[in-house]
Order: sequence, then C-alpha cells, then structure tokens
Amino acid sequence: MSAASTEAREGATGVRTRPSAASRVVGFFTSGIVHLVLIVVALFWLIPSLGLLLLSLRSSGDNAASGWWTVFTRPAQLTLENYQNLLANPTITGSLWNTVMIAVPATAAVVVIGALAGYAFAWLTFPGRDWLLVVVIVLLAVPIQVALIPLARLFGDLGIFGTVFRVVLFHTGFGLPFAIFLLRTFFTQIPGELLEAARIDGAGELRIFATVIMPLGGPAIASLAIFQFLWTWNDMLVALIFTDSQSQPLTVAIQSQLRQFGANIDVLSSGAFFSMIVPLIVFFAFQRYFVQALLAGSQK
Repeated sequence: MSAASTEAREGATGVRTRPSAASRVVGFFTSGIVHLVLIVVALFWLIPSLGLLLLSLRSSGDNAASGWWTVFTRPAQLTLENYQNLLANPTITGSLWNTVMIAVPATAAVVVIGALAGYAFAWLTFPGRDWLLVVVIVLLAVPIQVALIPLARLFGDLGIFGTVFRVVLFHTGFGLPFAIFLLRTFFTQIPGELLEAARIDGAGELRIFATVIMPLGGPAIASLAIFQFLWTWNDMLVALIFTDSQSQPLTVAIQSQLRQFGANIDVLSSGAFFSMIVPLIVFFAFQRYFVQALLAGSQK
C-alpha cells in the first residue's frame, strides 16, 4: 500500500500513527526547554557586561569594600559620579572625539569604495578583472602586523605621523579587501534582468548603482558598516602605534589610564563601559539589516 493511501486512510479514520524517534528528537529540540536553555546561556554571557556596568555605577570605596553583586541588596550604592568625572576629564573627551573622527570616516570610505568596487567586479567587464579579484582575495589573508612597520615608515616620510588621517587611511586600506569580496558576492545574486531593463531604459552605470544596486544591497551594506565600525571603534593596536597623545582614540586613552591609575576600577570600568555602549547601540540599530543579509542566501 502506498504512503498516499495510508495517509488518506489515517485522515478518514482519525487514527494517527505514533511519531518516530527522530520526530520526537526534533520536537524536543524545538520545544520551550531548548529556548529556556538558550536564555540561560545568554544571561551567563551578559553577566560580565552587567558586572562592568554596576562597577561603573559604584564609588571607589564601595568597589574596594565589596563585590558588584551587593548592589542588589543595597541599591543606594548606585551613582553617576564616575561618569560625571569621566566626561569632565579633557583627555577622555578628546579621545572620544578622536574615536568618532576615526571610526566614522573609515567606515564611510570603506562602504562607499567597497560598494563601487563590488559592483564593478560583479557586473562590469574590464581588462584584468579576474586577476584583480584574485589579488583582493589574497589580500584577505594578509595580517595587519606585517604592514605596521612599513606603513609607519611611509607615513613618517609623508609627514602625517601621529595624525587621525593616518589611522583612517590604515583602516580603510585593510577594510577594503573584505568589503569588496563581501559586496561583490552579494551583488552577484541580484537578478541580471533588472540591470538589463535599466540599461534599456537608458540608465547609466552610476544610476543603476544608485537606483538598483544600493536599495537591493542594503542589508549587505549595513552588515559591512557594522563590521567596519566595530573594528575601527574597538581597535587599539593600530591606534597605539599610529597616534600620539593628541590624536589617540578612547581605547588608547583607557589603556593609558590603566597604567596611570592602576587599581582605580571606578575610572576604568566607567571608561570601558562608555566605550562599549556605542558599538552596542550601533549593532542593535542595524540588527534587522544584519539578519536580512544572513538570510538572503537561503531565500534565493
């Protein structure tokens, strides 16, 4: 007897067969128990961030006398004095502005140049395109450390040593290979019929890029912007080498405070959490675009 006739008979009689062991396993892993376990794991991952926040909201005396968890029994310990002192520190405020001046231009440059180059590699034909794409892929494997000394000497010869512009150039150069590869891969999934229809209507390549590629490639571009912004905002290695005391970002300023104040956990915790909250805001603001980019391949 065929499977179709068996299902028809079960539907007519109202009798259902017992689910198999595999279906029971699948049902277990899609049940609320697994969701509860995942929530517990997520809470454990959030404990360090929560502890850092509570440390930054307690005075130095309270932090020295007891652990951060005692705030749940004595909420009067919470205070914004640490953040007031942090924002009153000209070194911190200046380094925060330097971080913005590094992260925003480096992210914008990588997104714009990477999108243009990704479109060219995906849909334009020009001499040496495939070889240039191979070079881009090879550059993905080049570690940052091998370029620190050569670029430091080059920037010194150009007279831009210790400036914000030099750090922006470094992040832009090392962010472009990944940006071009990511966006080129995403742009190739766009139906070519849309581009041909735009060309038939008389649209040029720049207009096609602005009116067809950019709207459809929004999730991938937003994902790239998230990655690039997080990388540049949280970077300390490049900034530690290529900046001076006037152009250092927030990560280097906090590191210098660590050497200067040593055990002043209230200063360090408030600065560290202040440095962490901005990338979190950016990530959650663009989270839906990030998820759309991850699911784009499965929806094709």
